[in-house]
Amino acid sequence: MHVLIIGAAGMVGRKLTDAIVADGGIGGKPVDRLSLVDVVEPSAPAGFSGTVDRLAADLSSPGTAAKLVADRPDMIFHLAAIVSGEAEADFDKGYRINLDGTRDLFDAIRLIGDGYKPRIVFTSSIAVFGSPFPQTIPDEFFTTPLTSYGTQKAIGELLLSDYSRRGFFDGVAIRLPTICVRPGKPNKAASGFFSNIIREPLNGEEAVLPVSESVRHWFASPRAAVGFLKHAATLSGEAIGPRRAISMPGLSCTVGDEIEALTRIAGANVAARIKRVPDPVIIKIVDGWATNFDTRRAHELGFRAEKNFDEIIRAHIEDELGGSFVA
Repeated sequence: MHVLIIGAAGMVGRKLTDAIVADGGIGGKPVDRLSLVDVVEPSAPAGFSGTVDRLAADLSSPGTAAKLVADRPDMIFHLAAIVSGEAEADFDKGYRINLDGTRDLFDAIRLIGDGYKPRIVFTSSIAVFGSPFPQTIPDEFFTTPLTSYGTQKAIGELLLSDYSRRGFFDGVAIRLPTICVRPGKPNKAASGFFSNIIREPLNGEEAVLPVSESVRHWFASPRAAVGFLKHAATLSGEAIGPRRAISMPGLSCTVGDEIEALTRIAGANVAARIKRVPDPVIIKIVDGWATNFDTRRAHELGFRAEKNFDEIIRAHIEDELGGSFVA
């Protein structure tokens, strides 16, 4: 099987690549070719015996999408996106990357024709939903995003569903919770502080908390996110049905719950490295975000995530810190 990963140099893309190599394939089907694409050239995975193509490319540039699918990859993971804060700050860039690039990819597949019908796994977001919310958001809740990023993802979901309905490809969109704890350096995502207040203190550094500890949100770990992608790739179109966008399982908790979990696991000295510095811009964005979901459909389809925030922190310590942290 030939697998194309767009956004392969990002955190989730790298972890997905490594998981495919470690598993030897996807859903029991061997992968003998990987095409890894991002705006910077992805690194080659260690231990992969098949063919690896690595390319630095902007999906929204004319002709790029057609080039990426010219060899007819069997499975395509579309992970590339401008994150929420950056999409809000740069309107043109957000729509160019998150919408135009997505439609270019979908159309490039459609224009090949000749029976070519790959599976596409598209990473959407809970940002497609906007307040006011019910206490728990069901899959049937309407999408009224309150950010440009959420709007771009909602449009991508509609395009994916329509192109799948027309038989151009077999797509599934997974609405990811906020992925936490993200390794590496802070990015421009408005949600970045959810990870920062765990990651930096565990590294012995200060972190800034721009919102109240009462802010509640929906989380899953990077480990769970890779599991979502791998599982989504194996589901049949019949099992998914005509509603091609699925809200992923997660954990609803407050910032205060995060800090309490950090204190339990790492101690009060580590949690004391969090500094409260309110940011009105971030506060305004976060106020419109979803806080809890009814994901029974995802559970029925076999998706799984963590049950408490302690599990999320422990996964970060195990996967990223070698089992230890700065006390």
